[in-house]
Amino acid sequence: MTDLENFKRNFTGQIEVICGSMFSGKTEELIRRLRRAQIAKQKVAIFKPRIDNRFSENDIVSHNKQSITSTVVDSADEILLFSAGAEVIGIDEAQFFDNNLVKVCQKLADQGKRIIVAGLDTDYRGVPFEPIPELLAIAEYITKTLAVCVKCGAPANRTQRITKDSDRVVVGASDVYEARCRNCYEPPEDGNG
Repeated sequence: MTDLENFKRNFTGQIEVICGSMFSGKTEELIRRLRRAQIAKQKVAIFKPRIDNRFSENDIVSHNKQSITSTVVDSADEILLFSAGAEVIGIDEAQFFDNNLVKVCQKLADQGKRIIVAGLDTDYRGVPFEPIPELLAIAEYITKTLAVCVKCGAPANRTQRITKDSDRVVVGASDVYEARCRNCYEPPEDGNG
């Protein structure tokens, strides 16, 4: 057995979570890590939820237009089905999955796979956005990204919705959301902030 085969055989799976507000570079960082795994000739499987069709039906696309081909899924269980031969699994927009994503990530990591998950840690009301909090609790590695506040230029960790929609999930980009710092963030008037 070669050193590389021995390393892969003994590799312990892991979960990496990249979280933060809108416009903080989460998807950009996810794409960077997945491309490095591809350069290393690792078998990579990449997934995004069907609801995220802002920039592309099939690709994961960051706000600065970086992209990577992905498989569109309707549920976390489909990730298990489509990632059997993968060593590295990337999952974008984790907040659009239900809490079953936690069990799926746990199962894949227990199989020795590297799982990289990106998503919002809080919603537009500033409330923790499941399943990210639970993923943070079981992750080996956590990266918290910050945006730039559109009002004052300070580091921003809040997602300000600039429309009147009150549904928790409203898919959008700069037409619906802005990055705001703690001081410039304005909780929604619906009493849920």
